[in-house]
Formats: sequence, structure tokens, C-alpha cells
Amino acid sequence: MELYGYPLKAKFNQPRPPPPKVLPATSTMTASYKNRIPYHPESFSMPWMPNSYYKAAALNPTLSPLTESFPGVPPTKIVPFISERPGGVFSRHSLDDWHRSNMTNYKESETTRHNAERLRADLTRTIKDVYQQAKRTQGESTKNLGERVNDIEYWKSELCIELDAMIRETNSLTDMQKRLERALADTEGPFQVAHKCLLNREKRMGIDLVNDDVEKQLITEIKTIRSCRERLQQCLDTVNCQLMCNKEARQELEKDLADKQMGHHIDSKCYQLKNTSRGIHYYKGVERVDATVSVPETWARFTDNNIFRSQSARAASAKLRASTESLLMGTADEMWRQFSKVNDAFTSRITETANAKSKIQTHLAKTRQEIFQIETKIQVIQKTIRDKEIQLKVAQTRLDERTRRPNVELCRDAAQIRLVQEVNEINETLRNLHQCLRASEDMLQMLVRSKGVLEHDLVVKNNSLFIDQERCMGMRKSYPSTVQILGYV
Repeated sequence: MELYGYPLKAKFNQPRPPPPKVLPATSTMTASYKNRIPYHPESFSMPWMPNSYYKAAALNPTLSPLTESFPGVPPTKIVPFISERPGGVFSRHSLDDWHRSNMTNYKESETTRHNAERLRADLTRTIKDVYQQAKRTQGESTKNLGERVNDIEYWKSELCIELDAMIRETNSLTDMQKRLERALADTEGPFQVAHKCLLNREKRMGIDLVNDDVEKQLITEIKTIRSCRERLQQCLDTVNCQLMCNKEARQELEKDLADKQMGHHIDSKCYQLKNTSRGIHYYKGVERVDATVSVPETWARFTDNNIFRSQSARAASAKLRASTESLLMGTADEMWRQFSKVNDAFTSRITETANAKSKIQTHLAKTRQEIFQIETKIQVIQKTIRDKEIQLKVAQTRLDERTRRPNVELCRDAAQIRLVQEVNEINETLRNLHQCLRASEDMLQMLVRSKGVLEHDLVVKNNSLFIDQERCMGMRKSYPSTVQILGYV
């Protein structure tokens, strides 16, 4: 057998046992990682024995029996080869060769051991460097993961603060929306009251159906309430739109916060992983998969934009709440002032109508008294006329009887003259009495007509007072207060 790396050749009388053709495993862990792919693609191929070992181990030296060289001779009778050199000593080399061979073997062994020691030192240093590099790399990765976890915690806290502020602002704006809806609903009552007041006042009669200050103020009140309702409705629409914006911003914050919480959980888990942790495995080709969609700058800018959008929505919502509060107070004050003006106009008109009614009642009473007196006078005149007619009958009867005097007895004496004068006086008196009677009757008719006018006017005034005082003012007493108009209840 020839050994590579050795200068001498030797023969052995007894064959050596054949070395194993399968090399022993370098470590007991080799079998467990036979089918595994290491995390780092770079692998170092460093055999644990020199090349010469593999070459020498590949050989299977055996000694053939001597019977093959000497056929026909039994193995026990084979005579060993005897050198022809003097002295009869069996030797192939000289002593110097033997010493040189030993020295060569010593030097080669020393060189091999020196190389092995240097290789072991290099391997120790390499293994130490590998461990240090792996520790340093893993430490840097752990540090980066820790910084990432801190960044996520910072943005999580910012998102939580902004989300809480947005929730409070949205709740406040929702309350303002409810107040607007209640205020808008509460304006329906005053509008209907003013409209019914106008309809009721259309039932006034006669001269009282006038376009007075009450009617003008009622028309102004209807216009004011309609204008306030339109402004409140526009503000309510704006508040609804702002609520939608707030909800969208809140949803973006909640979604971003949920992503941050999931990312924080995953990165915290990765940060806490160690070489001794359970659940670590090989994932072939995972380093070649790039599923990222952002970089740290765009990642931070995305959350910052969400927070800025939420802050802008909150600022707009707060400004809208302030303007809505001002609108509620302004409309309530405007409607209340107009309501007070209408009530003052009603009060003034009711007072004026009541005064007119009182005067009508006074004049009606006087007219009735005058009618009674005129009727009494008419009766007196009629009695006087009847009395005068009787006197006229007496005087005319006398004159008629005196016409029957005979002959010279028909004297125009003083009696005759007086009777004629009496008849003429009575006729004149009757004519005067009849004129007075006709004048009294005419006056009575005028008084009766005046009484009828006054009575009708009194009915009109009573109707107007009933409409203004009972119906209109009765409804206007139930007008909502300023607190109700502002929507606080």
C-alpha cells in the first residue's frame, strides 16, 4: 500500500484491517440537520481532515498469499527470501536510510501537527468571529426591533390621544345636532300660532277687519320664523356633513390604531424572540419575499396625515359648534323680540278695542235713554193732539150749531169771532203738533238706527276682542320659552 505524502515504501507481512469507507459524522447534530437549509445562504466547506486522509482511506491494502508466486508448493514449505548480501542479514535499506526516514517522518509529523494547530487556532478564531458577528447582527436586529416598537408605541399614544379628542368632539357635535333638531322642531309651534292668528283675525267683521299693526307684526313674525327655520336647516345640513367627516376621520384613526396594535404585537413578539425561544423554524426563501408597502418615512407620514386630518376636522367641528351656538342664540333672540312686538301690538289693539267698546256701550246707553224720552214725548204729543182735536171738535160744533140761528140772530158777535179764532188757533196748533210728531218720529227712527249701528258695532268689537284676546292671545301664552328654542331641554 502506498501512502500519499510519505517518501518510503514498506511491505507488511500481515494485512491491515480495511478502514471504513464511510467517514464518521463530524458532529452528532449533523444527522438532525441533514435535510435543513441554513438561514444564511453562505456555507463554509471545511473538511475536518486533510485531503491525504481521504485518499489513503479510499485504498484497501491487502497482501496476496505467496502461493500465487510459487504454485505447487504448500504455504508452510515456502522458504523466505534470503538476500545474497554478506552476513546473511535480511535488510533492504541502510541504517542511514532508516534514520533519514525517521527524521523525515518526525519533520513531517511536526509540520503536520503545526499546521493542525494553526488550523485549529484559525477555526477557533473563525468560530469566535462567527459567534460574535452573529451576536452583533442579532443585537442590531433586536435593537432595531426595539426602536421600531418604541416608534409604534409613540404613534399609538398619539393616535389614542387624537382618537379620544375626536370622540369627545363628535359627541359634542352630536349633542349640538340634537339641539338643532329640537330647536327646528320647536319653531313649528310659533309658526303655526302666528299663522292661526292671521286666520282667526280674518274672521273679524265689518270695520274691524283692518290692516292694523297687529297684522303687520304677525306677517313680520311669520317671515322671521321662516327665515330662522331656513338658517337652522342649513346649519343642520352643515352639521350632518361635518359629522360624516368626523366619522370618516375617526374610522381612519381606529383603523390605523388597530394596524398599529397588530404591528406592535408582532414586533414585540419578534423583539422578545431569542435563540432559546420555542417556535423558531426554517422558512426557506423568506428573505427573498418583499411584502413591504412602505418605508419609515411614508409610514410615519401616513399616520401624521391621519392625525392632521383628524385635527383639521376637529377644528372645523369646534368652529361649527361655536357658529351653531351663536346661530341658536341669535335666532332665539330674534324670534323672541318679534314675538314680544306682536304681543305688544295685540295688547295695544285689545286696549284700543276695549276703549272703543266702552265708548260704544256709553253711547248706546245714552241712545237708548234718548229713545225712551223721545217715545215718551211722542206719546205726550199724540195725547195733546187728541186733546186739541177734541177742542177743535167742540169749537167747530159750536160754529156749526150757530149757523142754524134764525135770521138776524146770525150775528157776527164776539163769540162768533172768538170761536173762529179758536178754530184757527187749534188748527195751527195741530199743524205744529203734527210737525213736532213727525220730527219726533223721524228722530226716533234715527235714534233706533243709531242704536242698531251701535249694537252692531258693539257685536263687532266683542267679536274682535274675543278673537284677539281669547283666541290669539290664548294661543300665544303657550309660546315656547327661550330655553326651549335654544334646545337645552
